[in-house]
Amino acid sequence: PKQAGTSQLVETAYFCYFGHCEFDKGTKSFKPMTSQRCNQTVASPAMKKAESSFVQDFSAGWADTDVMSYPEFKANLKASFEAAVVADVGNALNYGNRETGLYLYGVPDFLQALAKFLGEQYGQPCDPGTLMTTGGTSMGMDLCARAHSQPGDYIVCEGPTYFLAHTMFRNVGLNLLDVPICEDGMDIDALEKVCEDKGGKVKLVYTIPIHQNPTGATMSNAKRQRLVQLAKKYDFKVIADETYQLLNFGPSGVDPLFYHDNPADPRVFSVGGFSKLIGPGIKVGWVQAHPALLKPLGAVGYIASGNNPVIFMSGLLKHFITSGNCARHIAHVSATFAKKKDLMVDELRKVGLKPNNPMGGYFVWVKTDGHKRTGRSGKGMSLDPDAFNDYMRLCFAFPTEEEIVEGIRSLGKSADEEGVETVPRT
Repeated sequence: PKQAGTSQLVETAYFCYFGHCEFDKGTKSFKPMTSQRCNQTVASPAMKKAESSFVQDFSAGWADTDVMSYPEFKANLKASFEAAVVADVGNALNYGNRETGLYLYGVPDFLQALAKFLGEQYGQPCDPGTLMTTGGTSMGMDLCARAHSQPGDYIVCEGPTYFLAHTMFRNVGLNLLDVPICEDGMDIDALEKVCEDKGGKVKLVYTIPIHQNPTGATMSNAKRQRLVQLAKKYDFKVIADETYQLLNFGPSGVDPLFYHDNPADPRVFSVGGFSKLIGPGIKVGWVQAHPALLKPLGAVGYIASGNNPVIFMSGLLKHFITSGNCARHIAHVSATFAKKKDLMVDELRKVGLKPNNPMGGYFVWVKTDGHKRTGRSGKGMSLDPDAFNDYMRLCFAFPTEEEIVEGIRSLGKSADEEGVETVPRT
């Protein structure tokens, strides 16, 4: 840069974020390439390797922009957006309407459309009275935790689990515990032992019961039934993070955890959303729970004051859902990502690794077994921060097929063969 100070910091942040770093053998540390250095080496093999460090990372849990920008998808979204504005934009921009009052739990027409859509996807009846729209899955989880716990209560998570879940629950004052996850989901025996040891202090259990992030495990129906039984026995609620419930590469064989619950003594929140299906810019999600559990969510401060957070945005999606275009889009996304997942698994096996083979979701989970590391490390995905340090969570949804092949094959190469040592994004 021409001047030091802020511009230097900006350039450093920019290059480190996108992986444009090189190893300085003199100082034995990584340093960002200057813009001049990048321009000088842009056509060289070494620079191509440095640029590919972002590709070889696989840490971002994003979708490939191709599945969010193909012509048919854009045309269908445009039609849905236009239909929403023409239909009733006045009420869509308000807190509610004269007939139904506040849209505290969502716009009634959209809840009807969402219930019909989910019922068709699940093959189970879905009552709009059991739904609340949210600003994505994370907000749904936060609402459930705030409404049904007190600071100092205990929540039990899986280990490993979604790496930001711990932060979310600590932010509402919860104490964290975790139990192992098996091939068929959470270790329910270990959960019962924790509940016994804590003597009624466990108030919430957080599980990702389908295509678990990061392991890809899906909880068996037998464990789902037993989990709900334990919730009643030890008086806790279950937050089921079902982000990937609709993103399947074949029949999952399981229904959302909500359908295992007892309406007379409800314990389960099934939390879902469209972020991983349509795109994270569309912050429309939902909580599915029986009314006795759902009602307290409307009393959470930022809902009681600000009303439902997706009144207008949910309306923009209504026609996209009712027209059948959303279901067709999900089928397209699932087929696209299934192909990428198969490619990644095959390439990992070729370099001598033993990955899992998930049947949905965004990630492959694999032990390093002495290979170079890429993607997101398992470090910090359990309460013992080093327990899964020798694992990698690799996203196959974001990179192209060519990038998957290049990135995975680089794991089988030495640093000398790479030409430039690179550092992955965190």
